[in-house]
Amino acid sequence: MKKVFLIYLCITSIAGTLILFSNFAKAEDKIEEKPVMTSLPQIIKSIPTDKSFNLAGEPVPQTFDARERLDRELSVNAYWHSSTLINLKNASRHFPTIERILAENGVPDDFKFLAVAESNLRNVVSSANAKGFWQFRKLAAKEFNLEVNDEVDERYHLEKSTEAAAKYLKQLHKRFGSWTDAAAAYNVGPTSYARIKRSQKETSYYNLNLGDETSRYVFRLIAMKEIMTNPDVFGFYLEHGEKYNELPPFYEVKVDSSVDDWGSWAHKYGMTYRELKIYNPWLIDSKLTVIKNTYYIKVPRKG
Repeated sequence: MKKVFLIYLCITSIAGTLILFSNFAKAEDKIEEKPVMTSLPQIIKSIPTDKSFNLAGEPVPQTFDARERLDRELSVNAYWHSSTLINLKNASRHFPTIERILAENGVPDDFKFLAVAESNLRNVVSSANAKGFWQFRKLAAKEFNLEVNDEVDERYHLEKSTEAAAKYLKQLHKRFGSWTDAAAAYNVGPTSYARIKRSQKETSYYNLNLGDETSRYVFRLIAMKEIMTNPDVFGFYLEHGEKYNELPPFYEVKVDSSVDDWGSWAHKYGMTYRELKIYNPWLIDSKLTVIKNTYYIKVPRKG
């Protein structure tokens, strides 16, 4: 009886093992049957840097270091699809105003891309509390006659802040002797930039050993210029109707007395509070105290 029982246990054990291996083999077959993704549905190519590049007509050196620094900025911005696409759309709205003011002040057209690098053409606030398209800090803003207080912040005024940026860039160009240096000094500050050049005994931006932000800055402007001037080369295609148009026509209302409530004032002129702020983002409070200044408020034309 015991012998029969042992034989039964052996047979049962062998059968169980065979079933286990059979199930394992089937599981392996199922895994192998799943389709394996061998590639993503996109094409990623390196961007050629073996051509000549410049900022405001000043050439970028053809050194391996300069090529690699430029390659980084071209790659980052060309493949940062959503950000670059929105920049291209915003450019249609804001570049005409910026181009006009830069030209009137004798600043090279390439510097419109500085506003892209600084703010992506938006009235943003940085961690250092710099504000607006041109990222002025409060002290610098006041130095260039931009009004900044609890009710008005002209760093958000496109025309006035662009005028201030143009004057600042001309000042930097006069001090440092090149537009490339002017761009770098705009980023790091003229005092710091002069100290760095002096301590490193170098005269060219491209030969300076700088912090990461300023080391990349000029190359970022050049990359933005290259991509946004030739968007289709980089795979960005926008039909005319997909770009953001300039703001619809408006007229200006002179304000030389205090406004207690911008909401009521806006409705008086047939616009919403939101429209008032879109056309006049520099009005940062719900009221305006006028002592001696005169302001011109943009009001959209209706009909």
